[in-house]
Amino acid sequence: MLIFQVYVVYMGKGLQGSTENRHDMLRLHHQMLTAVHDGSMEKAEASHVYTYSNGFQGFAAKLNKQQAMKLANMPGVISVFPNTKRSLHTTHSWDFMGLSVDAAAELPELSSKNQENVIIGFIDTGIWPESPSFRDHGMPPVPTRWRGQCQRGEANSPSNFTCNRKIIGGRYYLRGYQTEESGQSRSAIKFISPRDSSGHGSHTASIAAGRFVRNMNYRGLGTGGGRGGAPMARIAAYKTCWDSGCYDADILAAFDDAIADGVDIISVSLGPDYPQGGYFTDAISIGSFHATSNGILVVSSAGNAGRKGSATNLAPWILTVAAGTTDRSFPSYIRLANGTLIMGESLSTYHMHTSVRTISASEANASSFTPYQSSFCLDSSLNRTKARGKILICHRAKGSSDSRVSKSMVVKEAGALGMILIDEMEDHVANHFALPATVVGKATGDKILSYISSTRCGSTMILPAKTILGSRDAPRVAAFSSRGPNSLTPEILKPDIAAPGLNILAAWSPAKEDKHFNILSGTSMACPHVTGIAALVKGAYPSWSPSAIKSAIMTTATVLGNKRNAIATDPNGRTATPFDFGSGFADPIKALNPGIIFDAHPEDYKSFLCSIGYDDHSLHLITQDNSSCTDRAPSSAAALNYPSITIPNLKKSYSVTRTMTNVGFRGSAYHAFVSAPLGINVTVTPKVLVFENYGAKKTFTVNFHVDVPQRDHVFGSLLWHGKDARLMMPLVVKVDTAAKA
Repeated sequence: MLIFQVYVVYMGKGLQGSTENRHDMLRLHHQMLTAVHDGSMEKAEASHVYTYSNGFQGFAAKLNKQQAMKLANMPGVISVFPNTKRSLHTTHSWDFMGLSVDAAAELPELSSKNQENVIIGFIDTGIWPESPSFRDHGMPPVPTRWRGQCQRGEANSPSNFTCNRKIIGGRYYLRGYQTEESGQSRSAIKFISPRDSSGHGSHTASIAAGRFVRNMNYRGLGTGGGRGGAPMARIAAYKTCWDSGCYDADILAAFDDAIADGVDIISVSLGPDYPQGGYFTDAISIGSFHATSNGILVVSSAGNAGRKGSATNLAPWILTVAAGTTDRSFPSYIRLANGTLIMGESLSTYHMHTSVRTISASEANASSFTPYQSSFCLDSSLNRTKARGKILICHRAKGSSDSRVSKSMVVKEAGALGMILIDEMEDHVANHFALPATVVGKATGDKILSYISSTRCGSTMILPAKTILGSRDAPRVAAFSSRGPNSLTPEILKPDIAAPGLNILAAWSPAKEDKHFNILSGTSMACPHVTGIAALVKGAYPSWSPSAIKSAIMTTATVLGNKRNAIATDPNGRTATPFDFGSGFADPIKALNPGIIFDAHPEDYKSFLCSIGYDDHSLHLITQDNSSCTDRAPSSAAALNYPSITIPNLKKSYSVTRTMTNVGFRGSAYHAFVSAPLGINVTVTPKVLVFENYGAKKTFTVNFHVDVPQRDHVFGSLLWHGKDARLMMPLVVKVDTAAKA
């Protein structure tokens, strides 16, 4: 009897992931499978499980042993091996992005062992050093170049903090906080040390660089093994954020110390409210400018305002990250009395044992509130007699800052047994509520309201949340993620990149709540995903500049989802644009083999500052050297050697020049393919670039000409396609419709 099981067919290094290459690979794999299925293409396609086309080429298929042996003898096949069962691995964002969750953390083609020499500084709420995500077992001694320190806090107190070979530095900053928070005493602060009392800092650090943890979960959800992107990288915690916020004075002190300490990357999951002030009136812009000048890459979050033009951390020397989704969800179903199941989202795992009469919260209004006001389940707005023993349907308006969790607390205090929250934001953020509760969108909520009003009993039951993988197209751009255009310098596209930021499971501080892991959403979670990728690139290429690492991450991003369709945005499914996700969704495997990069150095950023209006005096104050704007040729901000091109005020024609550096093979040739923005004629000169040596530089010019003026921004791309790598550059154009042709 023939026994079938899944085998992996490994075919070595392949071309890196263009749409054409993926289709060609899939076709080849089907042909190979047809040969072992007696010529049946139908059986071949049915047996096919996966095609691998990122860091290596190969496929997985359901085969019997004889078929596997036949494949092993085919040309181009290196090995065929059974799909051995191993322990469950799932902190899903890194798995979704294509990185193995294996504790050894080895990557295809390039060893990641040099991670141990990469030091990441986190400017955040501190860190919980005892978390299993930050264990130092198997780590070698701290790099001798490290100059940082470990502030222990108060001895023999809960604040006490100890570093190890994983967490090699810990500092805390109170002065800015104490200056602003007048009347705050030391006793008002839980830990006067780098110890994390909030959880946020531990969460972000473990996403980027957490060690492998075998049983990571949140109240039983998302259960499995998990790790950060660069689990062997070192961590230095700079605690600048306290319960009431983060202050510029402390943030700048942290940047200053991090530069002196010798970090390689700084991760900053915080930022100003939009609209952002000038580059040199903002602590993160200032600190990151000087960090970049010292060879340190700064990665930061774009913000959570979710509106066009709301992106912050806009400086071109920052790698700014938008938030996307993965294909994991946490559904909590509503069972109607007729047996129909309606999907909501929640992290609550309470069990209801019977259906309960369900009413709109507007029917349970307290005497001093109108039914409309009570429908939002505001504090004290509910009548206990009317609410007791029922499930209440509450509303949350689009753009509201009201806490979902606080609404559940209001409902619970009113004596209700559950809550269905109709959230017009529809951002799919899952929360743990104070009682059985789930969140639905407006259209679904209207159906539930219609159902309970049309039936006599009007009862429902809220089922506990569970974990589902592959339930939706992904990635999508999260609804809350802040968008471009850049409100300070429209010639610089922001955000730069997108990464998972929705419902991310990672480490937590048990001082905040008695748990060691938590699920959070925000660009705060997307930022450290890119930080982890940057650490991988830095480990592989220690001499690369911040802009080289940034370029590698941006130009290798994808704009296609897991079903090879264009990435969309939540909540309405609109096709995403570079204002939503910059260059696309980050790919950690491709970023390790970018082929060519766009490099920029401190001198280039000085020229950029001159182009946006800084003069000799102001430039000298910033750089404290003899830099001068008068000695530089006049240029536009669009002239910065950036991995994207944005022309915000195109009158008739305009040309932009970029310089690429070869970091691939000698003799590499790249061909230009343009997808022009609507109504714009785009040409590239030259169309083919051949790089004789590693490190060789080549310049090309992109010419834009208005054919049919459009009223709004239009988007396109420039693809440079080579034998061993490919890179994509977003093109963004807005025509000055007032200009004469």
